[in-house]
Amino acid sequence: MACLIVKYQDRLYNAILKICGNPDDAAELTQESFVKVLENIGTFRSQSSFYTWLFRVGINLTLTFCSRRLRLGMRSLDNSLCSKESLKLADVLADTKQGSPLANIEKREMIQRILAALEKLEDHQRVLVVLRDIEGMSYEQIAEVLQLEIGTVKSRLSRARLALRELLQAVWI
Repeated sequence: MACLIVKYQDRLYNAILKICGNPDDAAELTQESFVKVLENIGTFRSQSSFYTWLFRVGINLTLTFCSRRLRLGMRSLDNSLCSKESLKLADVLADTKQGSPLANIEKREMIQRILAALEKLEDHQRVLVVLRDIEGMSYEQIAEVLQLEIGTVKSRLSRARLALRELLQAVWI
């Protein structure tokens, strides 16, 4: 089990961080996900891969946490997706180690705008964008993780991307 934790902990943490926006909460939710999986490993039926089962547990915990936090009004402005820890997304969106210093600054600014827009999406939209466009999950994997039909995943992702595009256009205009 230790090798599975090492294999998936960073990916799960990064996905949760992009959804909840707080590094401390993301670390706690990641740990809680692995604890839940360990407690329920006997119920794993291998109908899906371990990876998608783990992500289903983690995403469900995160969405529950975010909805509870939203109901209680506990969203912190200091721990947004634009924190230094979340700039690891830069590795996914653009390589800032090549090019001129000016180009690197422009890339970092673009990444910060994208992260800020991503944070403004509703939680259920952000989850879809993170799983598909950042984590690179297939539609089938997302459907398994979120327990939705593939058609529903595709249509909701399309609406989430449209909302993200509108937010980004508002920033660049």
